[in-house]
Amino acid sequence: MEGKFEGVFRINGKLATKSFAPGTRAYGEKAVREGKDEFRLWDPYRSKLSAAILRGLRQMPIKGGSKVLYLGAASGTTASHVSDIVGAKGLTYCVEFAPRSMRDLLPVCEARKNMLPILADARMPEEYAAYIKGKVDVIYEDVADPAQAGIMLANASAFLRKGGMAMMAIKSQSIDVSAKPERTYEKVVSELAGAFEILERIELSPFDKDHLFLLMRFKGE
Repeated sequence: MEGKFEGVFRINGKLATKSFAPGTRAYGEKAVREGKDEFRLWDPYRSKLSAAILRGLRQMPIKGGSKVLYLGAASGTTASHVSDIVGAKGLTYCVEFAPRSMRDLLPVCEARKNMLPILADARMPEEYAAYIKGKVDVIYEDVADPAQAGIMLANASAFLRKGGMAMMAIKSQSIDVSAKPERTYEKVVSELAGAFEILERIELSPFDKDHLFLLMRFKGE
């Protein structure tokens, strides 16, 4: 049942994570009992990280005990699976800008003591710097904004440890709807390349159209 990454499992061919909050659901996902444990199936059509794993992600920097800064946590779909993976010794800072999404995120965080909800604009890391204790190991960005690269760079500079990892889903249609996705991807990658070593590039189709998933290592300052 164990998958190729720590904390990620395969059940009947589908990805799953061991629930950190058994008996609760984040987005209507199905759960499977295995003895005393509960595993939540991880829908790749609802989660870009799940899609990236199924599309061949080779390295998974999020693991037990990781401190993760999640930019664009929305209602907590993927963030809840990150919570399962990092476990009791880890922590997921969930930054979300939309009050409506935050209302959905709050009960997910209430059930999971390793998730901290932060209502803030990811473009302005100074607004939530007081909530981030020390440097984080991983930044995960899933933000629909034309300044996706700038958001990652600003948050990495403020919070990511040197040598830390970043994961990012480039949403080409949110950056320039008139440009070919490949051209948008290259523009974003070129903006990030000075601060990050690009380790993996994964097209998320058929799970998400016109999305490129990046895995990067922060060079530090």
